[in-house]
Amino acid sequence: MSTPLERTFRAAHEDLPREAPGSEETTALLLRLAGALPETPRIVDIGCGTGPATLALAGATGGEVVAVDLYEPYLRRLQARAATSGLGERVRTLVAPMDDLPLPDASADLVWSEGAAYIMGFDAALVSWRRLLNPGGALVLTEAEWTTTDPSPGARAFWDAGYPAMRTTAENVAAAQRAGFTVQALYLLPDADWDAYYRPLAHRIELLRDGGADPAALDEVGREITVREQFGAEYGYTAYVLRRR
Repeated sequence: MSTPLERTFRAAHEDLPREAPGSEETTALLLRLAGALPETPRIVDIGCGTGPATLALAGATGGEVVAVDLYEPYLRRLQARAATSGLGERVRTLVAPMDDLPLPDASADLVWSEGAAYIMGFDAALVSWRRLLNPGGALVLTEAEWTTTDPSPGARAFWDAGYPAMRTTAENVAAAQRAGFTVQALYLLPDADWDAYYRPLAHRIELLRDGGADPAALDEVGREITVREQFGAEYGYTAYVLRRR
């Protein structure tokens, strides 16, 4: 049974445009940076949520996308959106944990994951998802990182509670190379990509507050927005474009 905080979290995130920092422009940029793909690439979008990247990838590449998430309501909404967009035949949803994907080795030309790798950890994601790629295939993922080697106590306390393994870009580049990847490109997501996530979330929180939802739970759900306002220069999301060696 879910806790009151979990229920408030779900209510605040219900039907948001996206579940992590990002934008259509960033997805398109990263796809270009990934380089050449087959004419109809096989793509896996891990931790896809309601599919903001899934639909963009299917539309831009003409390929087939397996959209993976553990939360089935997100996938139902994604299926409906894919059908409405005329992409239903090229998007297949899969309810599965990202650390135990029931997909065969070397079955993907492109593996994609925006804002989700932290759930299992950067190193574990690299190792687990590498096997899905054809030789020379591309892995594109975004990862929360420190942009300073000396973060403020307030920033450190927030991220230590949610992601104590968070590292700097230099540390993650080294980890990617050790895991058998060539780092083809890096891109620090702009503030506009954070706004695209946080503005709808902040609006939803205020609607729930006006509707009488638990103020303490709403404050906790919205704390990440406050921390970003205070310490946003000290951390960010970096996109990695990697090629399997």
